[in-house]
Amino acid sequence: MASDIPAEDYPLEIKEYLTGFESSVSSVKTMLQTLMSISRNDLEKLDPLEQAKLDLMSAYTLNSLFWMYLVTQGVNPREHGIKQELERIRTYMNRVKEITDKKKAARLDKGAAARFVRNALYDAEEGGSKKGAESKSKKAASTPADTPEPKRSKHS
Repeated sequence: MASDIPAEDYPLEIKEYLTGFESSVSSVKTMLQTLMSISRNDLEKLDPLEQAKLDLMSAYTLNSLFWMYLVTQGVNPREHGIKQELERIRTYMNRVKEITDKKKAARLDKGAAARFVRNALYDAEEGGSKKGAESKSKKAASTPADTPEPKRSKHS
């Protein structure tokens, strides 16, 4: 692009900008060629979430490219509703991201949590839980130390 125009036809101050723009356009072109080389049948083999991501990315890219085209032609893209379309696509992208994050979120295994709690309260010496040992120690503390506890018979 910039190499098509002789160097003396544009100011030197914008040479870096034009060079950057040219490299960006060429990278977009190579990405689009890569995307277009993949057959639609291969793309349909993706799971629905990946298809949605690809479709949203394609729609956002095309609208962004159209925005840039209108700007280079001296037209205000806001008058053509491109900004609203980009915002709409962005909201769908956020929804897909929420769904993806929800899939990755940790889930609570209630059975495992109950086993952790039960084993954390287990006291090996007493043969029961620590709660049971604590209640026994509270009961022993409430009875006077000089009063012996009544003995129980083995048969009852």
